[in-house]
Amino acid sequence: MGRIRIAIAGIGNCASSLIQGIEHYRSLGERHPDRSLGLMHYDLGGYKPGDIEIVTALDIDRRKVGKSLKEAVFAKPNCTNVFNPGLPDYPVKVNMGEVLDGVSPHMADHPEDRRFEVANKKPCDVAKVLKKSGANMLISYLPVGSEKATAFYAEACLKSGVSFINCVPVFIASDKLWVKRFEEKGIPIIGDDIKSQIGATIIHRMLTKLFIDRGIKIDRTYQLNVGGNTDFLNMLNQNRLKSKKISKTEAVQSQLDNPLDSENIHIGPSDYVPWLKDNKVCFLRMEGRSFGNIPINLELRLSVEDSPNSAGVVIDAIRCCKIARDRKIGGALLSPSAYFMKHPMIQYTDEEARDMVEEFIKGERER
Repeated sequence: MGRIRIAIAGIGNCASSLIQGIEHYRSLGERHPDRSLGLMHYDLGGYKPGDIEIVTALDIDRRKVGKSLKEAVFAKPNCTNVFNPGLPDYPVKVNMGEVLDGVSPHMADHPEDRRFEVANKKPCDVAKVLKKSGANMLISYLPVGSEKATAFYAEACLKSGVSFINCVPVFIASDKLWVKRFEEKGIPIIGDDIKSQIGATIIHRMLTKLFIDRGIKIDRTYQLNVGGNTDFLNMLNQNRLKSKKISKTEAVQSQLDNPLDSENIHIGPSDYVPWLKDNKVCFLRMEGRSFGNIPINLELRLSVEDSPNSAGVVIDAIRCCKIARDRKIGGALLSPSAYFMKHPMIQYTDEEARDMVEEFIKGERER
């Protein structure tokens, strides 16, 4: 089937987990009993995790720009779990990307091991770098609130013929105008805002659907999330949270026949706790009424390593994107987006979306 050549924008915790994971599953081999442990698909349309190759990388942090990919993956302020320290010496150095709104000013006001400092380098020509690298697709791991920067990288993909997998809550693959442009160019795109394998949003969606299917009237619900990685530090700036809150809230509201009034649903990042590092803790509450109008309340606490939790989904999104490129399908990939992303063009239940993805992989569904 050949290799899947990817570029990554943002060599933070999520990129670190993805790259460590690719090498981890490659090293196990096809006969190892744990080869599929932690994966939704080991073989996806003929592509395995080890078929993914990182061909170029972009960042703006001074500790990563100009460094080898192997060094940048473990550089501060990254704090995710190191489960595969023995990465190979990739022939890839981290390019200086465009800054734009990709970093919040308050990120510099913290101790050395946590603060974010922009490199004093001239940005590269991203479209040119993508084309020269031979990348099939660009994975965007930009910080929440990077509206202009995300649009810039989407534009670079259009110029270079590279697919775009938008893992952040900026609406590109769910925006009709952007989707039309990718479709006209024959370039597949997946987005927006990556789900975790077992995360706060997917559990909240499933419980919401369970309540409705079992005849429970939901009156109120909240989802509060805390963590200690740079994503949570970035989100202390409330001005960067608008699209994130929309994405997470719509992901849950979409499971309801009659959406809750805004005062009865609260979903979003809540606080930054440095010592949690890449651990994310979710506090979820649902209040409703059951048979005879009797109250029923549910409370749940979920604790996960945030970045590996999303990498397990991205590794499938990458392979679905490559299948679309092989089939010369352009525009938004509706099935993968619905299953892998919080804010797709069209929302489906997770059960429906999963069936759609399986049909897409088999070639029984175009998108």
